Amino acid sequence: MRPVRLTLGALGFAAVVWGAWLLSDDGFARLRSTALWLAGVVVLHDAVLAPAVVILGVVAARTLPRRHRAVAAVTFLVWGTLTITVANVLVGVGGKPDMDSLLNRPYVTAWLVLTALLLGGAMVRTFFRSRQDQPGQPRRPVVQ
Repeated sequence: MRPVRLTLGALGFAAVVWGAWLLSDDGFARLRSTALWLAGVVVLHDAVLAPAVVILGVVAARTLPRRHRAVAAVTFLVWGTLTITVANVLVGVGGKPDMDSLLNRPYVTAWLVLTALLLGGAMVRTFFRSRQDQPGQPRRPVVQ
């Protein structure tokens, strides 16, 4: 296991050095904008995302039946990852007025469709889970 860790550590360190080298090609302006972006991401995470997750977790724990909490947690995790992945195109970051072909697709509509499919899948899973828990059905142990 030790050689694998050393190899992965060396590859990670090499990637960091290479990334720093690429950032230094454009001078101080790119390093400054990258540092500001990273600081903004940390602030956004700590001020918005983390409290929202905690609040949603508390609300889910108090309102959802125990057997549905796992489905809700997985659904929220997948939806959150999907939303963060496409956040730039949802708000139109990267579009240029002189390039009509850039960001000209209905990204918000696609995101809404994927959100609906995800919620539909969660509801189907919850429905079948509820049917399994009815009297007379063999009960599977719930992993806690």
